[in-house]
Amino acid sequence: MPVAVAIRHVCFEDLGSFASVLAARGFELRYLEAGVDDLASFDPLAPDLLVVLGGPIGAYEEDIYPFLTDELILLKRRLAADRPTLGLCLGAQLMARALGARVYPGPAKEIGWIPLTLTEAGRASPVAHLDGAQTSMLHWHGDTFDLPEGATLLASTGICRHQAFSWGRAALAFQCHPEAAAATMERWFIGHANELAGAKIPVPQLRADTARLGAALEAQGTRCFAEWLDALDL
Repeated sequence: MPVAVAIRHVCFEDLGSFASVLAARGFELRYLEAGVDDLASFDPLAPDLLVVLGGPIGAYEEDIYPFLTDELILLKRRLAADRPTLGLCLGAQLMARALGARVYPGPAKEIGWIPLTLTEAGRASPVAHLDGAQTSMLHWHGDTFDLPEGATLLASTGICRHQAFSWGRAALAFQCHPEAAAATMERWFIGHANELAGAKIPVPQLRADTARLGAALEAQGTRCFAEWLDALDL
């Protein structure tokens, strides 16, 4: 049985709709809780797939959250070995740092539903399923990153140029949230209540947009994920 390990930073930001794709393929899914489980003792090469999930902290805040140091070390080892690795939001930022790129506050918080604009490389990849003509995209971040050396840019928005990139044969990173599942987004609205209030983003509007746009993203997001897994023979 293939094994997928997801590093989770907050309990409500999980694999979302992507979990059903793994279940259909017979994966055993395990979560490691960042800051609770010992990431230093985890073998980063062991799982067939490693996913690093999102969270409301900075990828550069290891002085406040020391476990980030262990997370970066395991990502460096995993990426150097060219093992299948997926990063989502904070996970993408950590992958960028592990690959030597800078992570820093973006020009503005990007929270809400905004379509992606794909590059030519993105249109030729599984990310083609996430083109703005087919689905909107959920965004929930304040930081951004430089594109790592050797990475291929796949998607952008007007606020954030580096929304998705691939690196090597088996690494894919999204600054955005293609895994978002509409049925569980209420947990995000509660868990990130202070951030939403500080950014003056009205929860009723965000809830209504999620109800209107979430189903299309789930359909297209799972297609993207499945095609990426197919390309890796997983």
